Amino acid sequence: MENRLSKIFVVGIGNDYRWDDAAGRIVARRLKTGAPLSTEIFEETGEGTSLLEAWRGAEDVFLIDAVQSGAPPGTVHRIDVSTQPLPASLFRHSTHAFGIAEAVELARVLHQLPPRLIIYGIEGERFDAGVGLSPAVEKAVAEVEARLREEIIKKG
Repeated sequence: MENRLSKIFVVGIGNDYRWDDAAGRIVARRLKTGAPLSTEIFEETGEGTSLLEAWRGAEDVFLIDAVQSGAPPGTVHRIDVSTQPLPASLFRHSTHAFGIAEAVELARVLHQLPPRLIIYGIEGERFDAGVGLSPAVEKAVAEVEARLREEIIKKG
């Protein structure tokens, strides 16, 4: 996988059957339409070991996931973890045993972080079993989609 042609990777993370937890995957699906050829877009469940492999060889990586930090639902967090530590409060409640925070810090220790790794965290409201997005998260998904399109165009 290290010889990929894409320089920009977008990874939508989540579970389609846990309400707002699907936010990252939905953003990724929406971005597939009209994305530049230099961009590879895919979905992951968020298990850390698969993320380490997913971003291997990329220059710019954008991860999108639903978070529970205590901020109001629909809040959008943007963190450049290639230049600063990932705030512990952002992923304090995770549905993953070895998730994003652990993957990022392990990659940092192993010197395997991509040159630029941006995480968009969308503050969720509902994470119980069910399908759909709460209204605040639906609005945030549209915002993150627009912001990412702009960032990808600037990089691509």
